[in-house]
Amino acid sequence: MELVLFDLDHTLLDGDSDYEWAQFLIEQGVLERASYEQRNQDFFEQYKAGRLDIHAFLDFQLAPLAQYPRAQLDAWHAQFMALKILPIITGAARRLVARNLEQGHLCAIVTATNSFVTAPIAREFGVGHLVATEPEESGGRFTGKVSGTPCFREGKVTRVEQWLAAQGRRWDDFSESRFYSDSHNDLPLLELVSHPIAVRPDPSLERTARSRGWEVIALD
Repeated sequence: MELVLFDLDHTLLDGDSDYEWAQFLIEQGVLERASYEQRNQDFFEQYKAGRLDIHAFLDFQLAPLAQYPRAQLDAWHAQFMALKILPIITGAARRLVARNLEQGHLCAIVTATNSFVTAPIAREFGVGHLVATEPEESGGRFTGKVSGTPCFREGKVTRVEQWLAAQGRRWDDFSESRFYSDSHNDLPLLELVSHPIAVRPDPSLERTARSRGWEVIALD
């Protein structure tokens, strides 16, 4: 059996679900544009530059989840999927995922974006395994805090290994392991798999991929 891992934002999606979720809430009037839009853009730029403070970002990203009941959040998310996410899922990305599932590989989406935002997206791709940053819950509501290790940089390796261990599996149980990603922030996990694949890579990852002879593809 092969292990196939997919990053989500700018890899399977032709865009960023984190960023788009905040923009959606701003457009709906849930978040105040004046105070949130520039901070959202600033965090996005920090991520691209490799300077993101993940805990500061999660404080920003998860706070709105704590302010509303789950039913309201789910209703907004259904609109978010239709307006923001479905338009940035390419046919090539759908075919890539479907091909690996049909071949019987163990597939998972591995993303820094929180599981509230990304679980419905994983379902849209038909992927039953999601390794994501987990928002803390209490009494059926989100607290605005993160639960466990954020699924970011080295944390992606930690969270994938925890997920494998929960299934009674290890890396060497697989004949091959692949990880598709666009970002230099994912180098710790890319360097761990047997077949790293750069998808529309950012400039830093493209330099690394070219110098090491990694496969580079575009899911357009």
